[in-house]
Amino acid sequence: MKILDKYISKQFAKSFLFMFLLFIPIGILVDVSEKIDKFKEHDLSFYEVFNYYLDFIWYYGYFLFPIFVFLAVIWFTSKLSSNSEVVAILSSGVSFKRYLQPFVTTSIVIAMVSIFSGMFIIPEKNKSFTIFQNKYLSKKNRTNNLQSVYKQISENEYLYVSSYNKTRNQAYNFSIEKFNGNKLQEKILARNIRWIEKDSLFRLTDYFKRTFKNQSEEIVSKRIFDTLMNFNMSDLEIVNFQAKTLNFFELNRFIDIERKSGSPLLSSHILEKNKRITIPVSVIILTVLAVVVSSFKKRGGIGLNLALGITLAFIFVFFDKFFSVLVTESNLNPYVGAWIPNLIFALVTAYIVKLSLK
Repeated sequence: MKILDKYISKQFAKSFLFMFLLFIPIGILVDVSEKIDKFKEHDLSFYEVFNYYLDFIWYYGYFLFPIFVFLAVIWFTSKLSSNSEVVAILSSGVSFKRYLQPFVTTSIVIAMVSIFSGMFIIPEKNKSFTIFQNKYLSKKNRTNNLQSVYKQISENEYLYVSSYNKTRNQAYNFSIEKFNGNKLQEKILARNIRWIEKDSLFRLTDYFKRTFKNQSEEIVSKRIFDTLMNFNMSDLEIVNFQAKTLNFFELNRFIDIERKSGSPLLSSHILEKNKRITIPVSVIILTVLAVVVSSFKKRGGIGLNLALGITLAFIFVFFDKFFSVLVTESNLNPYVGAWIPNLIFALVTAYIVKLSLK
């Protein structure tokens, strides 16, 4: 049995590497054809483009990790089945459950590598990948106008602006509230607020301040008021990609800060955290599913199994994207959005395995 385990594990790993080396270059060629005009426009050197595609491999390779594993197992087990090797193995007294064991063991090893990469290596690669994209490939003014920013800037201070123009360094319908316990202590309103770089201060237009002391209320209003405040204009920027560039420990701290500040992107950040666990788990689930659907001879052979595998892979990617969008756009619980594709495929896999063991 050890010989069989080693054989299956070795062929599994080789098939996975084959799929990776097959699809990643195709992805690079497609991406180059789409972005070559941008590269020329910015007069980028070969070294810069080369480093970008090194990050590209990590960025997309990690996301497609489960799919490569799935197709690799289907490819390998379909060849075993077409050569009647699976029948020979099972006829020799090896149970189907025991036959699955080396596949599961290898997938667990791959999943562990995926977990470590997702926690610590991929975020660093995402950082340089995203910086390059924002600098050279993204449309200009993409994040110049941000709507409805609400943040906690200290333990007892809360800031709100209806919109923020990054180009002009100016925010509109500004308000900041300061609390003493549960009681409102001070509130500042302004039609707009702008950072004056040369004077290193904030300029508020139509400034209005209310201060509550005991049973009295003090009101101050000015047409123009220059002052210093306990935040930076950069605090008003909503950075959607930041969570992807943080390692696991940094991400946990970042989520705590975003939760306290009332960030509108909190669900997206929690989704990102959970994805770093669900992707490796999906490697194991899809491995078992691939073995079950491709280990027995069918009319059409390897071609039919690969067609079925690609179809199931697309369905899995669709579910993953669909529920991720529901989290960011429709307030679906991020834990549900992250785990439900795995749950659906786990149930399907368990059902098919049950039928196979009968």
